[in-house]
Amino acid sequence: MTLVQLGYAGMNIISKLALDSGMNPFVMVAYRQIFATIILAPFAYFFERKTMPKLTKPILFQLFLCSILGATLNQCLYFLGLKYSTPTIACALNNLLPAITFLMAIPFRMETVGIKRNAGQAKVLGTIICVGGAMLMSFYKGSLINIGQSSIHWRYAETMRERNSSNEENTFLGPLFVAASCIAWAGWFILQTKMSTKFASPYSSTAIMCFMASIECVLIGVIEEHNIQAWSLGSNIRLIASIYSGAIGSALAFVVMSWCISRRGPLYVSMFNPLLLVIVAVLGWALLDEKIYVGSAVGSALIVIGLYAVLWGKEKEMNQVLIFDDEKSLEDGMDHEERGDIEIPVIPNGNIHN
Repeated sequence: MTLVQLGYAGMNIISKLALDSGMNPFVMVAYRQIFATIILAPFAYFFERKTMPKLTKPILFQLFLCSILGATLNQCLYFLGLKYSTPTIACALNNLLPAITFLMAIPFRMETVGIKRNAGQAKVLGTIICVGGAMLMSFYKGSLINIGQSSIHWRYAETMRERNSSNEENTFLGPLFVAASCIAWAGWFILQTKMSTKFASPYSSTAIMCFMASIECVLIGVIEEHNIQAWSLGSNIRLIASIYSGAIGSALAFVVMSWCISRRGPLYVSMFNPLLLVIVAVLGWALLDEKIYVGSAVGSALIVIGLYAVLWGKEKEMNQVLIFDDEKSLEDGMDHEERGDIEIPVIPNGNIHN
């Protein structure tokens, strides 16, 4: 999950440069899904063609819903929010995802509050600290921390952002779109958790989902953008952004997240999202010569503290479940032994197999 956030950080920087060059966000999302499908299809065929469960109508319907929530709505709304706001605000509001996922998972009984237990208190408190750190990091600067200038400053990125930076900021629409994308993404976490129990094939499910989303996004893109020139990938930054976002942001990220969701649940996966702000802050300083302020440093520390609090609570909760299951299995075994239900298999040569 840390590697996923590293990939997303690079995608945010490259995609922002492509948007600053004038690329339509709907066109970018459409190309992202197309490249993701092309990249994932061979992996799904070679690794899962013999083990993939049967594609039933309920599974296809769940995959369709996943494509709408996790790919089409989530990505279109996020890039719209990025277009009409600043990267700082977009990344900050995107960190509402853990809290939204936690709240949405409770009615489906995928998460329990358990406020009377230490594990439940750690999850609730960690979520609050994580979101609070993200808000502090984004909206409070404080004094400048003089840590010097990066030796790998990316002049090309700074020049392009200064030359093509858009002024289409909207203090209401931008944050609204990003918050809506978080709700859609949290819905995908919930659906993916349900679906992974019956269709545990991450390559195949992600490839099918991206294929469905590519059709949906192309239709939306054609309706929004009629000019054929706007779909051109002649610019290097547009081509790189489309391939990178498809390969890393969709193909690799969704496969890894699907695998992690099946083993740790939706809240565990969503709690790594705040790390994106920390990584982007470091990359912004290293590549774009952005300054580090007290608010950024304190916010980063709070995010890490909150993240570890939730992970500690989640791990403690899972250990308690395992202990309970072991005790129950032991009790069931003793009950069977008391009733004389234990079957002792006999080897054909007459020896008893203990």
